[in-house]
Amino acid sequence: MNPPLTSGTLLITGPTGGLGKAATLAIAHRPAAERPDLLLVGRPGRALAEVARAARAAGATTQEIGCDLARLSDVRLAGRTAAELLATGAVRPLRGLVANAGLAVADTRTASADGYELTFAVNYLAHAQLIGDLWEAFAAPARIVLVGSNTYHQNVFRRMLRVPAAHWADPIELARPAAPAAAPSFEQCGIAYSNSKLAAMYYAHELQRRAPAGISVIVFEPGFMPGTGLSRAHGTAMQRMGRVIERIPGVSSPRKSGPVLASIALDDRWAHLRGGAFVVKDQEREVKPFAQDPQREARLWDATAALLHAAGD
Repeated sequence: MNPPLTSGTLLITGPTGGLGKAATLAIAHRPAAERPDLLLVGRPGRALAEVARAARAAGATTQEIGCDLARLSDVRLAGRTAAELLATGAVRPLRGLVANAGLAVADTRTASADGYELTFAVNYLAHAQLIGDLWEAFAAPARIVLVGSNTYHQNVFRRMLRVPAAHWADPIELARPAAPAAAPSFEQCGIAYSNSKLAAMYYAHELQRRAPAGISVIVFEPGFMPGTGLSRAHGTAMQRMGRVIERIPGVSSPRKSGPVLASIALDDRWAHLRGGAFVVKDQEREVKPFAQDPQREARLWDATAALLHAAGD
């Protein structure tokens, strides 16, 4: 019989607020026998120290790793730090990784430290770097969960809210910031975010093809969460409105979705899922046909390797 995922360590990015913080604390407050060790990878500072302290107070073995995901050299250092903690036995074997951190940048001309469009760099490239750097450290059975979004396509509700769908292009183009002469727009911000989430979906499918037996890959969509930090790109008024909308039945919030993310990362209920299976709230869903494209997925894999290599030179 395979050991449970809770017998090892779970690494989670973006644990300092919103969904990531809610999931971290939901895990920390589990009974000891159902609680993994935690590696918390997030921007260094007070918020990271506070969530780590809260997790320890609940009884969880917790290590925080300061990392600016907009800087791939920071991500590589975080990967080395995590690998060292695992190798020295400071935490138990790595049985899970939750790629949760994400942002939506209002101005797509904004570049990461490595010169890549910032939304694509943080939401997608940083996680590809981290997973690749820790690939040999995973101890099967293990589970990788990427936080995705239904914004990769547009339905009636998203059309009413003017939330644009992904406009896929070659990944090298997606990684390029908008031209300096381009005017910032809500639409371009939304497209960049949706593209980064479609990239995560394509990556999940290709990652599963290359994964050894015992490592499963899942994409989790927590549902529409209008009050989270992602809305900060659209100003405080949007965030205030989001917190009001959260009270409507059926609308998600970190309080509701955090424990679900924790469950998907750890519990036997989800053990049958692999291949980049798409879970919306707490139900597996089919994706649109264009969101499963082996040619795009193979091209993304190769382009990602080239982009990460260029940033490491």
